[in-house]
Parts: sequence; C-alpha cells; structure tokens
Amino acid sequence: MTGRSDEALLERVRTRLAGAAAEPTAELIADAIRAESGGVLGDTDLLSALRYLQTELTGAGRLEELLAEPSIADILVVGPHRVWVDRGAGLELTPITFDDDAAVRRLAGRLALGAGRRLDDAQPWVDGQLSNLGRRGYTVRLHAVIPPLAADGTCLSLRVLRSTGMGFDALVASDAIPADAVAVIRAILSARLSFLIVGGTGSGKTTLLGALIGQMGDAERVLCVEDAQELTPAHPHVVRLVARTANVEGAGEVPVRVLVRQALRMRPDRIVVGEVRGAEVIDLLTALNTGHDGSGGTLHANSTAEVPARMEALAALGGMGRDALHSQLAAAVQIVLGVSRTVDGVRGLAEIGVLARGTDGLVSVVPIWLRGSGFTAHHHLFEQMVAAR
Repeated sequence: MTGRSDEALLERVRTRLAGAAAEPTAELIADAIRAESGGVLGDTDLLSALRYLQTELTGAGRLEELLAEPSIADILVVGPHRVWVDRGAGLELTPITFDDDAAVRRLAGRLALGAGRRLDDAQPWVDGQLSNLGRRGYTVRLHAVIPPLAADGTCLSLRVLRSTGMGFDALVASDAIPADAVAVIRAILSARLSFLIVGGTGSGKTTLLGALIGQMGDAERVLCVEDAQELTPAHPHVVRLVARTANVEGAGEVPVRVLVRQALRMRPDRIVVGEVRGAEVIDLLTALNTGHDGSGGTLHANSTAEVPARMEALAALGGMGRDALHSQLAAAVQIVLGVSRTVDGVRGLAEIGVLARGTDGLVSVVPIWLRGSGFTAHHHLFEQMVAAR
C-alpha cells in the first residue's frame, strides 16, 4: 500500500486500535482495517496493510528481527535512518530504517508503556525494563529520549539482557578462563574468599559470575540479588530476587538495596549482587562483614585498579565516608577478578588481584595474575590468604 490516502487509512486504523482495551492481535487489526476501509480493500491490500500495522503496533516493530539474533547485545536507534547494533565486535550500521521520526517516537512510546513508564513532551526521556518483549524469556533494558532534547531525532537504546548459562568448564574450554588461572579460581571458591568481578560494558562480568556460582558447594544456599534477571546458574539452591522499577504513577519501586537487606534475613550461605551500582554497596559490605564469607558481585570499572575509587563513589551515595568505606572494604573483600573484551570481540578473564591495605588505611588492588604473562611477584599474598582459611 502506498500513497497519502493509504497512509490516512492506516492512521485511522491505528487510532481505532489505540482506543481499544484489547491486545492488538492479527484478527483485531484485520477487523479494524476492514471497518475503516469500508470493506473495499482486496485480499492483497488487506494483507499488506495487516503486515505493516503488525510491525507498527506490536512488540518491537521493525527491531524484532534484531532482537531475535542471539549475538546482539545492543540496539541503538538515532532518528529514522540510523539503526546500529553491537554483536560483540563493535557497532555496525544495519539496513533497517523507519518511515520518519514519528514512527520511531511511536515505537519508543509503546515500549515505554510496556515498561510501565510514560514518554511524551512533559516527560521526554524514559529509563525502564521490558521483561516480556517478544516473549523470548529475556529482559531488555530500555532508554529513550525524544526531540527537542534529542536534536538528531528520537534516540532509542535497547540493551538485551539474555540469561547467561555458559558454565565454568565451557569458559575454560573457550579460553575465557585461561588454564593457568583455573586452580586460582577454584581456590578462591573453596576458601570462601569474597570477590568482586569488574569490567566494562559487555565484557562478560555476568557470564563469569554465573559460572562461579555454579561451582559453589551444592549444600550452600546462594541468594542472588539483581537489578534485571540475567543469572541462570547451574546450582541446586539458588534463590533469585529481582528489583522492580516504579510504575507509570511513580509507585511500587523496590530497589536492589532493599532486596539485599531482605536477603540477609533469608538464611544465606552466600550473597551475590548481580551488579553493584548504588548505595546497596553499603549493605553488601555489611553482609560480607557479618559472616557471609565467599559472597560477591560485579562492579562496572575499566580495570581492577579503579575499584577503590568506584566503591568510594558508590558508598558516598549512601552517606558512607572515605575512611569508613576503606575500613569496611579491607575487611569484606579479598579478591578482584578483572574481565575485558578485546577489539575482536573476545571476552574473558584478564587479571586477578588481591586487596591490600596500606599504612595510610587506604585499600589498593595488587595484581597477582595477568593474562598473557601469568603470575606476578605478589602471588604469595594470595597463597597467604588461602592458607589463613
């Protein structure tokens, strides 16, 4: 279907469906097309209009085919003519386009409603999560900004949070965990040393965390707290708590910090926080300092050396000062595992460090193993930690 009259017909159909309370199924869309066209459309035009409106009104529209690709982690839309994806080797421009910016804005608005949020001139940006997009069992983190704030057209960012089910042995076989680091990882888990996994966006932090949980003792009760459900570890006694965002009225939010406190009351042997990104760092450190050895989580940082500064910044959000943070951190965390992603898309363990407290009371991360060069002169610090257990 082409032409202004056809576009007007489709707009009337869209308006009719928008006023209906029911899910826009293929049957409802077809009935609306027949009603608005007066029954004069032929079968070919009807099917064409039906396909177009199904794309425009359901799911992620023209982005559905990208969400179906298991290798895609990010979908980034800038206006109607630029749709980028990240398959693990950097951003790629796709041939997918929209008719105009209004089409992108309609999609962004529909996704925002699906996340329980609003996106309009009064609220020109949105940040939320979609747990049933495409009904494929994964969560999508949504962010959108509309003009005039977005000068180049509506910007839509979708981060696909697929469940991570790659096990420890598979990571070793793929060299994501190098052979010479395997014994160290196993010693960390058996000695119940508390750890943090750090790395940049898409570097494999959650994948490694899930694999480590799978190696924890079968008799141990592991409480996993996540901002979005990603962890699917192969462990017989994992209890998962997932945060909830506020609804469109701004009510009902349950943040990670509250869930960490609840986890402490659920008789955990270990507590794992999917990603430490706010004031919940204080509650996690409290848990690690009150008998929950062997716990851990992930932290967004470009290197292990950045961990103390990142923890300082997060603790400040909860009102904890620098000296108190370093005192808590020194007692709570022993190991930092650094992961990275190379330019060719290979993800894996790049560094293992231990936390050491200086004479000034401040904590630093000392590397004991580096990918490519092996153990450092500080490896004895790790051996002392294990022996002390």
